[in-house]
Amino acid sequence: MYESLLIDERRNVLEALQQLEETRRKILYVTTGHGRLLGTLTDGDVRRWILGGGDLDGVVEAVCNRIPYSAKADYRIAEIKSAMSTHQINSVPVLDDAGCIIDVLFWDSLFQQGEEVRKGTSLDLPVVVMAGGKGTRLAPFTSVLPKPLIPVGEKTAIEVIMDAFAEHGVDEFYLSVNYKSKLIQAYFEELAPPYRLNFVYEDKPLGTGGSLHTLAGHLEGDLIVTNCDVIIKADYHALVEHHRKEDNDITMVVSLRHYDIPYGICDIVDNGQLCAMREKPHYNFLVNTGLYVLKASTLELIPENQFYHLTELIEDVKDRGGRVGVYPISDKAWLDTGEWQQYCDTMAQLRS
Repeated sequence: MYESLLIDERRNVLEALQQLEETRRKILYVTTGHGRLLGTLTDGDVRRWILGGGDLDGVVEAVCNRIPYSAKADYRIAEIKSAMSTHQINSVPVLDDAGCIIDVLFWDSLFQQGEEVRKGTSLDLPVVVMAGGKGTRLAPFTSVLPKPLIPVGEKTAIEVIMDAFAEHGVDEFYLSVNYKSKLIQAYFEELAPPYRLNFVYEDKPLGTGGSLHTLAGHLEGDLIVTNCDVIIKADYHALVEHHRKEDNDITMVVSLRHYDIPYGICDIVDNGQLCAMREKPHYNFLVNTGLYVLKASTLELIPENQFYHLTELIEDVKDRGGRVGVYPISDKAWLDTGEWQQYCDTMAQLRS
């Protein structure tokens, strides 16, 4: 059924983003109050709206694609299949004479399994997983196990992360390790994963970016760097494409965080005089998730054998006139396992 894909034009962008997360189709059909199709809305549309400075309280009418591909009730199936193949369309709404949706045709329903397979390109770039930290926020568990080997479901946290990249065609990983590195190495020797795995050893803790200096001059093009305690549910192809299209030196993946204050907020001036009062305000923030796409050339800026965070690299790139961009995702697309409460929340979300 397609009813869950419909959204009224007067709904706001934040509501649309939440609805997009709840459907595996990753598209919404924006309709008027009379049910007429107005346009389509994808997470890419929302992302462009946010990057353009758009307000999440804005209505979806202003954000949606107003020229969607659609079919009439007397459509010819061959024409629909041809259009879907040519333009890489996953779904096509069928409209009556009044322009209202009466059905939606989906790729996986029109094409029999094996009849036609979408041609996707593999991500031909390496992924570096920063796995050297002690994970003190997950103590006492990390007194026994290194943080990357904390179980998430039936796998370890680092396996979940790496398997997600492997599904997008990534075949080369670098693991930066320090704390309990022998346990991590032994685990992967026993696991024997189907991808290439290289270890980068830190003799001492070097922060979230210091060990990357070792790779300077050995990698070309772009690379992805991720913390070992974040699971990002995103289209990595779209992320890398955005990074390259914007010609960024660094692209940060940021997650939308929405906070409602359940009280009236008072603004004061000198001597405690009330300036203004806001009743139960809400705020939206873009939060760094710990996943980045970098040009390999930026690694040359990292000092050798020094404690150095990736946030310092971002500042150094900016100071030199480089481009640092962001790639927004929804809050539900970011699963954090770095603290106990966040770990419990992640486990609950994976089970639901």
